[in-house]
Amino acid sequence: MVKGIVHYEVGNQVDIFLLVKSASKGIASNGKPFLTLILQDQSGEIEAKLWDATPEDETSYAAQNIVKILGDVNSYRGKNQLKIRTIRPATDLDGVQLSDFLTVAPIKKDVMADKINQYIFDMKNSNIQRITRHLLKKHQHSFFEYPAATKNHHEFISGLAYHVVSMLDLAKSLATLYPSLDTDLLYSGIILHDLGKVTELSGPVSTSYTIEGNLLGHISIMVNEIGQAAKELGIEGEEITVLQHIVLSHHGKAEWGSPKPPMIKEAEILHYIDNLDAKMNMLDRALERVKPGEFSDRVFALDNRSFYKPTFQN
Repeated sequence: MVKGIVHYEVGNQVDIFLLVKSASKGIASNGKPFLTLILQDQSGEIEAKLWDATPEDETSYAAQNIVKILGDVNSYRGKNQLKIRTIRPATDLDGVQLSDFLTVAPIKKDVMADKINQYIFDMKNSNIQRITRHLLKKHQHSFFEYPAATKNHHEFISGLAYHVVSMLDLAKSLATLYPSLDTDLLYSGIILHDLGKVTELSGPVSTSYTIEGNLLGHISIMVNEIGQAAKELGIEGEEITVLQHIVLSHHGKAEWGSPKPPMIKEAEILHYIDNLDAKMNMLDRALERVKPGEFSDRVFALDNRSFYKPTFQN
């Protein structure tokens, strides 16, 4: 089995193929251009600098290109960085393909689809059920392909669906402790809360923000889609407004991107479920590359903290 890039330690030499996740141009203090490359394989990603970059380099090492790199793993500001000795584009003779480098959700798409469809089937409120089914069907292909974000959490193929399945299962467990929760509303809110990301984001590979994503954002996009779906289905009722509120409020606070704070019980608990699942995914991915007795790299989205793996954990 080929060793993943995140499992190399500082001081190790690497001689491997990697996928360019992103490439951005900068100007060094000496006035010469350079490229900041984010390189990835199925284990994760690492940053590298390509100094004295030429216009040809910008084309050869653009996002979604596969490259062969010889280099060394260094530490820079508490994170591993790859120092490039030699780099070249991969060719057909190398026998590598895009899928070799992409991280995929640990559950198959058809299994996730069956689970989510069962949650919808079990809904008793016909208005909520019909809107949820309509919007999921509309975006079904992208929903099961897209990541949940460009970075930080569930930033892999099918990450959006995996995030939703994890949240649904967590919500089901919590509903047994808090039986006053309206599970139809909660489950629908979970399925719809990030569905606007299939418009906000560009796709499952080298993910970036679309024009609509930058100008509107996934929250506004889905609030509008819920209203439009209700019109298309001829549905009227308070369920529409409440579903829209859940989507509007799922980030919790205005400074975190929510136009409204949660103002119903299901919106409040959905916010906590969303936050918990995202943070656990970040922690699992940070600690999976750490040996017992060591600290992880700093996790920017978790207050830039490092996390310790106890020596009794494998």
